[in-house]
Amino acid sequence: MKIAVTAQGPTPDSSVDQRFGRAYWLLFYDEAGQSWVPLDNSAARNAVQGAGIQAAQLVAERGASVLITGVTGPKAYQALHAAGVRIMHGAGGTVAETLQAYRDGKLQEADADAATGGS
Repeated sequence: MKIAVTAQGPTPDSSVDQRFGRAYWLLFYDEAGQSWVPLDNSAARNAVQGAGIQAAQLVAERGASVLITGVTGPKAYQALHAAGVRIMHGAGGTVAETLQAYRDGKLQEADADAATGGS
């Protein structure tokens, strides 16, 4: 399984970026190989609009089944959900710490209301 985490830098020691679409980096953890692959998210981050959808496409294209981040917007949520990616909110600390929090069941899976701010 691959897990994507939004980050402010390219290593697992980097702080989690609370934003999804405009995160500086997306770090992909491959559980089978226990390895990290960083991806610069500058194309989505610098987009005039549609940053969340562009970042969602990157996550899906790279085969992540889980995304860990602070928050996602409604359009990014819909794109990720359509691609079958589980979205975990409540990330904080470093990327490595957040991955452990996910493994320990301490993060909350997002739903449509969380992405839209409720109805």
